[in-house]
Amino acid sequence: MSKGWNLAFVAMLACYSQSVQAGTRAYHGQIMHFVADPRELGSRALEYYEDGLLVVKDGKILKAGSYQQVHPSLVEDSTRGSIVVEDYRGKLIMPGFIDTHIHYAQTEMVAAYGEQLLEWLNTYTFPTERKYKNFAYARKQAKFFLDQLVRNGTTTALVFAAVFPESVDALFTEASKREMRLIGGKVMMDRNAPDYLLDTAADAYTDSKALIAKWHGRGRLLYAITPRFAPTSSPEQLQAAGKLLAEHPGVYLQTHLAESHAEVAWVKELYPDRSNYFDVYDHFGLSGSRSIFAHSIHLSDQERQRMAATQSVASFCPTSNLFLGSGLFELQDLLDRGIRVGLGTDIGAGTSFSMLQTLNEAYKVTQLQNQKLSSLIGFYLATLGGAKALSLDDRIGNFLPGKEADFVVLDPQATPLLATRMQNSLRLTEKLFVLMNLGDDRAVRATYVNGKLAYQIDHGKA
Repeated sequence: MSKGWNLAFVAMLACYSQSVQAGTRAYHGQIMHFVADPRELGSRALEYYEDGLLVVKDGKILKAGSYQQVHPSLVEDSTRGSIVVEDYRGKLIMPGFIDTHIHYAQTEMVAAYGEQLLEWLNTYTFPTERKYKNFAYARKQAKFFLDQLVRNGTTTALVFAAVFPESVDALFTEASKREMRLIGGKVMMDRNAPDYLLDTAADAYTDSKALIAKWHGRGRLLYAITPRFAPTSSPEQLQAAGKLLAEHPGVYLQTHLAESHAEVAWVKELYPDRSNYFDVYDHFGLSGSRSIFAHSIHLSDQERQRMAATQSVASFCPTSNLFLGSGLFELQDLLDRGIRVGLGTDIGAGTSFSMLQTLNEAYKVTQLQNQKLSSLIGFYLATLGGAKALSLDDRIGNFLPGKEADFVVLDPQATPLLATRMQNSLRLTEKLFVLMNLGDDRAVRATYVNGKLAYQIDHGKA
């Protein structure tokens, strides 16, 4: 081989080595994730490394462990080139938060005054969602919505769009650009709402089917069949939703259940032949392991038994339930029955995108029932528990090798009050409890989606 060819070969080899390594990065800080449910294993469900290293390659978790154990493996083969190590020492790195119930088309009407659920829908929600027929407007709002998610450390969400297919296209277009793990769907609603928001059973079926074909399984996107709730869907429409669910294994079902007493009574009037609210959904084939029922507050014993038997999921939305005066979610009872539970911010009835603030309110809801929500259970529900609730724990929720690299970097010293309180916190569980009660978006130093930086705090504006 000539000298010229030899030099060219060496250069090509160097470029190849750099390209191989270009997909690998490491993050140095306090590493925390759950490998199991703390209700079953206690503190053994948690892996924590005070001086830890998280290694990510091409959007997937390569390894996580103590810096002393993991770092040598990064430099053992110098021919591969150097790996960038981000320095987050003093910060807490954990899997990204998972929001199991949120409405992107309600973002702009958060904190709307003075009404409970049914009046709130008519007064504020429906007029706002009307705007989302316009794709350009919906896309602009989708950008803002997704910005707010990552600003608050949320990397996966189960999202209601509006009744218009354009609203789904806008949301998924923006989420796809960001490589987010997102589940969403077009609202189905053919009665008991303003004419400008109504579809029909046939149109809801056709539009949803087309959206499933277009978006479900595209990149990290998944589709959820989305009847708003039983009062705004006719029996024919719920039957169409059940047909869609049967025809498309792997898609999700999201709706609302037993959020307020008035709603429960209304469902009984509209569906007198059904034994209870959950039975309406169950009758039309809408229950199951990928069916998520937001709120699930005012449930009979029979409904709870059936939810457990069908492996259906409940989404606990504490800020929303308190804001609308809907009631207190019975977390302990549902968990004891083996029902999977995820946390939901429920923007816009909910009042914060922050999962930390959501945990803050969740703790108060349990306190009002003479129960306790530990920091371990809280952060488990916000991460691995949320992944299990969405049947995605094989892909997200912790730092096991091969999982998708969605994670958040939290700063326990983000505010003067946090910093002061942390000085008097000795155990990890106490520090986590302080973080979930005093933390908010200011505590989110950075958010990574699919291994890429999606948000980083601007200290000048914090």
